Amino acid sequence: QTKMATVSLSFNIDSPRWDQSTFVGRLKHFLNITDPRTVLVPEEELDQAKALVESCRAGLVPPGSSQEQLLYAKKLYDSAFHPDSGEKMNFIGRMSFQVPGGMAITGCMLQFYRTVPAVVFWQWVNQSFNAFVNYTNRNAASPISLRQIGVAYVTATSAALATAVGLNFYTKRAPPLLARWVPFAAVAAANCVNIPMMRQQEIINGITVTDENNNELGRSRRAAVKGIAQVVLSRITMAAPGMIILPVIMERLEKFTFMQRIRVLHAPLQVLLCGGFLLFMVPAACALFPQRCSLALADLEVELRDSIMAKHGDKVPYVYFNKGL
Repeated sequence: QTKMATVSLSFNIDSPRWDQSTFVGRLKHFLNITDPRTVLVPEEELDQAKALVESCRAGLVPPGSSQEQLLYAKKLYDSAFHPDSGEKMNFIGRMSFQVPGGMAITGCMLQFYRTVPAVVFWQWVNQSFNAFVNYTNRNAASPISLRQIGVAYVTATSAALATAVGLNFYTKRAPPLLARWVPFAAVAAANCVNIPMMRQQEIINGITVTDENNNELGRSRRAAVKGIAQVVLSRITMAAPGMIILPVIMERLEKFTFMQRIRVLHAPLQVLLCGGFLLFMVPAACALFPQRCSLALADLEVELRDSIMAKHGDKVPYVYFNKGL
């Protein structure tokens, strides 16, 4: 197919280009939408991409549009607009900003881990960034109040600081490598608090579940818990290789004389190496579980299961929902 080939009649802009039931398909999908280069695309171009996607959904493909153009517009749309609400997401919270934002913060957390004030400052910066990302990528059908956001933010930051500062004292006498792993323990602990707290409305009120054809069936708290647990696992996996392997690399490197001469460059080097890990780990961690999550009818709350059975019999073996990112 040439670049200027017109759009085939069977083309559906919302159907994923790669098979989302396989890890490799999801990895290709997320490599596409977490591409950090999309952060540099001007707002005007993002709005044009949204308009193109919406007109394509309505069946009005502008004449002369090629499939390539439409797919690129969809890539920009997916990287910058919320999948539920279609609203433009704040810059810092987009998954495409995870690599540049995450590499700067993680690099600094790994470099400045020796003193308590540095640990406190960088864990606070990291939790503020996480709070932004979690709020931006929540399931938009469940609104959250400013008070709940505040409580979630304070709780997660406290969990991270308690873990980091507490472990810092414990590792004073431990091998130096253990002290370098403290930031990861703090990040993992905070993720277990930050994400469920930030998305507590989903756990309290349930999230909308649909059948295979997107017909709403009701709200499920169990679906929310499954989705959020998968997101917590994904986030910890995203951080793990960089924060576990990189300290081992730096520990070895810092023994060399040439590295001791260029101490000033240690922080920029950690930031760059973190970027290398995150470039692959952000899409890989997002791809661990399907974005459109499913739950067997048998695992739903009894009332919801009964109401689905009453309306549809055994025609709906699974329900589906957006787990957020």
